[in-house]
Amino acid sequence: MRTLWVIAVFILTVGSLGEGWAEDAIGAKPLLTIAHKDLHSILPPDCRILIDPHSIEQFLDELDKNPPDWGLVYGHGHHDPDHDERLFTLNRERDAKRAGNSALTQLITFVWLGELSRYDAEAGGFRVVVGPKHTPTRWGVVRFKYEDLQGELVAKASATLRGELEQRFTRGETVDITVAMTGRLIPEESVVYDFSHDQEGLGVIMPVVKVERLDYLLMNK
Repeated sequence: MRTLWVIAVFILTVGSLGEGWAEDAIGAKPLLTIAHKDLHSILPPDCRILIDPHSIEQFLDELDKNPPDWGLVYGHGHHDPDHDERLFTLNRERDAKRAGNSALTQLITFVWLGELSRYDAEAGGFRVVVGPKHTPTRWGVVRFKYEDLQGELVAKASATLRGELEQRFTRGETVDITVAMTGRLIPEESVVYDFSHDQEGLGVIMPVVKVERLDYLLMNK
């Protein structure tokens, strides 16, 4: 987890949170103690939950029918003069083919990994640091992206839960959470195909989402 925070840390610090912070602010939400299997109970009924390989694969099947031939596109990698052009062509062709697909407008939920910082009285909750979750699938590694969120990420907790969490911080423990993000694909970007920067030839699929809602889930009190 520590490497994650070094590589991909996003602490959103626009303005300050105080007593007057609007309850509908997308990044200031209650910290919920529910399991992944119960996530559907707090989401809109028409929301499609994409948090495991099977559900993500089904969604990609509907969007783009079949995985690309990653080996053909990669060729000799960055040493191949046509590598970038093949990748660009792959994205352009897939964008054109999925135009008008009903899956583009579906409400979807994906998850990122989160970690709580200590309680911030001014913010009225625990500040949240998040980083992407990488899910291996038969399509390649899927890494959801989101459009920039305006505001701060703050998890609010009851007095009882706050006390329990502060005790964990006192013991030197980290508090990991799951951040569920709900929204729709951005039509102009929708899905981006690329290659991993860490593993040669590994295909990466990045659905790009306009987030409309956040939920913070504490898996283990």
